[in-house]
Amino acid sequence: MDTTAFIVTIAGVGLAAFVIWYFFFSARQTASAVSMSGGVQEVAITVKGGYSPDVIEVERGKPVQLSFYRDEENSCSEELLMPDFNVRRDLPAFKTTLVELLPQQAGTFTFTCGMGMLRGNLVVK
Repeated sequence: MDTTAFIVTIAGVGLAAFVIWYFFFSARQTASAVSMSGGVQEVAITVKGGYSPDVIEVERGKPVQLSFYRDEENSCSEELLMPDFNVRRDLPAFKTTLVELLPQQAGTFTFTCGMGMLRGNLVVK
């Protein structure tokens, strides 16, 4: 193995380690829902290269309203999937889409883009 191959190999391993850390171990932005009049829990989520916040905490048995604002035209983020709640919504670019649900069970429920690359979690307490 010559010097160039060695440097490329080391750089590749370093880059792979960074990607693994970023997607699996980096700190996630968490938001707790704010209860409004009528007991509806509301959270605003920005979709731009991911979901922000990507971890949302809500209370079980109370209605939840998630406002997804898609701040991009990337085709990956044009669809929202929440399979545990049977939700599939198109997210038009530069518009807000409301998703309403009533979580009955405690647990962590994943939501993704249509391609499964963007991920977030709804934590029901």
